[in-house]
Amino acid sequence: MEEVFNVYCDESCHLEHDHKSAMVLGAVWCPKDISHDIFKDIRGIKRSHGLKSNFEIKWTKVSPSKLDFYLSLIDYFFSNDNLHFRCLVVPDKSIIDHSKVEGQTHDSWYYKMYFLLLQAIINPQHKYRVFIDIKDTNGGEKKEKLHEVLNNSNCDFDSEIVEKIQIVKSDEIELVQIADLLIGVMSYLSRGLNTSTAKNALVQRVREKSGYELVKSTLVREDKFNIFVWQSRLTQ
Repeated sequence: MEEVFNVYCDESCHLEHDHKSAMVLGAVWCPKDISHDIFKDIRGIKRSHGLKSNFEIKWTKVSPSKLDFYLSLIDYFFSNDNLHFRCLVVPDKSIIDHSKVEGQTHDSWYYKMYFLLLQAIINPQHKYRVFIDIKDTNGGEKKEKLHEVLNNSNCDFDSEIVEKIQIVKSDEIELVQIADLLIGVMSYLSRGLNTSTAKNALVQRVREKSGYELVKSTLVREDKFNIFVWQSRLTQ
């Protein structure tokens, strides 16, 4: 039976010269028809912890004083069978030599990575609406290019499978914020950080709830917390 899914995407440390080794792309998805119910649930969690309903969930805002709130969000994600997450982790993007592939630039490689992130989510029997928080000035061009690549790969020239890709503001959409939080966990761990007791606690909670150590790829068919650790042969 055909169903429509909303896919909410975010990215961390994706720029070529940002002096951060690991890049993480991530997506949270759920059936479109219940997305607003999930938004309401998340706003309710905010209020139950004394926060305003428009408080922006962000990995960079994780602190000891808000640890219980962020733990509640992790628990909610894992308890809701309609929520799913997939991430693509590049452990060290600085060692990749793009010149070894004819015509490849960091930007074109970025599209390949986003394609690998999303292609494993997409089932041609369903429809998808993709919402992306792209933070740089080339967001419009990136969105169009990514849509083109996904359509071509699925022979979906009329956008019947991936109906649209839309740039959004993360501070307005709770599920983009949940993607940011889960990506934050993976990026923090992949960069070998251990500087925050609150963030360490979130990493441990995700490990407990997912059943994974979060350092290796999961099976492709893993449907709740799917991890793909990408390794390049194009090293410098």
